[in-house]
Amino acid sequence: MILKNIKIINFRNYKKLELALNEKVNIIYGHNGAGKTNILESIYFLALTKSHRTHLDSTLIKNEEEKAVIKGTLQKEISYNLEIILNENKKTVKIDNKKEGKISSYIEKMNVIIFSSEDLELIKGSPKERRKYIDLQLSQLSSNYYNVLNDYEKLIKIRNEELKKMNNHEHTDLNYFNILNDYIINKSVFIYQMRKKYIEKLNEISPKIFEEISGLKKFNIKYKPSIEIDIFDKDKIKERLKKELIENLEKEVSAKMTLYGPHRDDFEFCIGIDNLKEFGSQGQQKMAVIALKLSEIEIFNNYKNTSPIILLDDVFSDLDSIKKNNLLKHINKKMQVIITTTDLENIDKRLLKKAKLINIEKGKIINEEVRQ
Repeated sequence: MILKNIKIINFRNYKKLELALNEKVNIIYGHNGAGKTNILESIYFLALTKSHRTHLDSTLIKNEEEKAVIKGTLQKEISYNLEIILNENKKTVKIDNKKEGKISSYIEKMNVIIFSSEDLELIKGSPKERRKYIDLQLSQLSSNYYNVLNDYEKLIKIRNEELKKMNNHEHTDLNYFNILNDYIINKSVFIYQMRKKYIEKLNEISPKIFEEISGLKKFNIKYKPSIEIDIFDKDKIKERLKKELIENLEKEVSAKMTLYGPHRDDFEFCIGIDNLKEFGSQGQQKMAVIALKLSEIEIFNNYKNTSPIILLDDVFSDLDSIKKNNLLKHINKKMQVIITTTDLENIDKRLLKKAKLINIEKGKIINEEVRQ
């Protein structure tokens, strides 16, 4: 898939920007604070309707403006015109100028994988950050996963309200509460099984990539469900989660929240049995995230028979020549790549030869040059 162009209005520091993109390599360069990362963020947002840098959509709207608009033309087997209109409390998505009611139908159109300075939060950050990331990747691969997860999160909010009522000794319909539990358990089974399969796929690919780029063996990603699951069989999961919800009701009432289920899961990045969050160097942590994302490229290629759009936000400045070469080996010629850098000297000469160079200063395009 190829993003042919991007148009942004009132997004971050941009009043208005229109940019045509090369179908292979695009390098956006300029000083720190020029607005390079904001362009990548707008592309990521156009694809996933979320930012990789903030949870608050309202902060993406340029100061003193009422709304932001992001548009782009995506070329796959056919062409799609994608658009997001972002108001302070509302987000509207459109495909070919028609409002799309289902976010899941929208985000399956355009697939992106971003490498950025925020990546280390996947390892250093909270379980919530790791769940959010894995869920976004699975949602790009499966609209069904997105829908089930969305339903599950709504049900958990309702259940938490019921637990608060119980805590306040308000009247609660136990039949309704038990039906709610059944719905949550059924949704949970699908989420657990999809996450398990995804981590298994990553572990088939990532150890070899991690060894290539770091020289270290035994890299693996561990899935840590919030309940003990030995066998990811539908009936076994149902039985286990139901048991936890029944036996720990008093504990949950006291906490006024649901303490068991996929919304409490975690993932660990390890070398052998050592969790890199606790025992890994920053270099090892960085290589782990790169290995994860390079593995995801392969999964997208295999599962969707197309390459995602690759966004590299000032990644090359932190890598030595060997690691740069190892990274480039996994980004094949079929992929569209969009790179930001403060210095073109950081970019491999092989990339520069076939790139479109875009010089950005203070939120404006200063110069564009296509090299072939």
